[in-house]
Amino acid sequence: MEAISEDRDTLAGIRSVDRIRPIPHRPRRLRDTPRWTIAVAAAVLLAMGAPAVGLGFALHTIASQARSIDGLRADVRALQAKAGAQPDWQAIARQVEPSVFTIETDYGLGSGWAVRTGEAGSELVTNFHVIADAWNNGVVTVDVRQGDRIIQGTITRADPNEDLAVIHVAERLPVLRTSPSRPAIAQAVMAVGSPLGLGGSVSVGVVSGFRSVEGGDYVQFSAPISPGNSGGPVVDSRGRVVAIASAKFEGPGVEALSLGIPVQIACSVIVACIAGSDR
Repeated sequence: MEAISEDRDTLAGIRSVDRIRPIPHRPRRLRDTPRWTIAVAAAVLLAMGAPAVGLGFALHTIASQARSIDGLRADVRALQAKAGAQPDWQAIARQVEPSVFTIETDYGLGSGWAVRTGEAGSELVTNFHVIADAWNNGVVTVDVRQGDRIIQGTITRADPNEDLAVIHVAERLPVLRTSPSRPAIAQAVMAVGSPLGLGGSVSVGVVSGFRSVEGGDYVQFSAPISPGNSGGPVVDSRGRVVAIASAKFEGPGVEALSLGIPVQIACSVIVACIAGSDR
């Protein structure tokens, strides 16, 4: 605070003069209090108020720090929520596996998944190359297996150009919903199927890209697949089918370059799918 000064004449005292009679003293009144006492009183009041000002500043600082801590806590909660939002693959596997089966013929095996069900039974989707040898030899019956359970199935539709086939069974099976749109690059996915006949196997990766190979349209993903995975579903974090595992690149040093047929192709050319919601 700046000092405030007044321009006054310096008081050096009262010069005595000869008078005929003494000058009577006036009574001192409050309003006649010398100015220096007023200045002292003001200084005392300011000194008394200084701790209060300091306390107010301290409280303001503490409040600001508290707001900063609250902001940091909010950031931590947001990060924890983001981490908690990662796919729960264990729960997704439990949801998906009851709808995925091993498809067996006298010539080989692969995977398939239930896409529709009704009073007449259920329809499963697989790759054509899984049942190609049986189909080309006039055999339309297959075994649809899940653990120790074996269901008789019949090949009802085949599309060699798109490498797709549909198998009908008399039983009503739990079905998988399909994604209404293609997945995004780097989106997490899980492949479910029967590599080497090991039913109920899962592997996790991400969508790596989209490829055109030998005239076919494919989703590339990093979840490892092996012979026997063909025809199995590739699902997203909501358990919706985004592709049908069908092939992979092989060679020295080649790893996790898997390919799947976009499920929208199957839904448009060979079977009516039940689309899941994007919400």
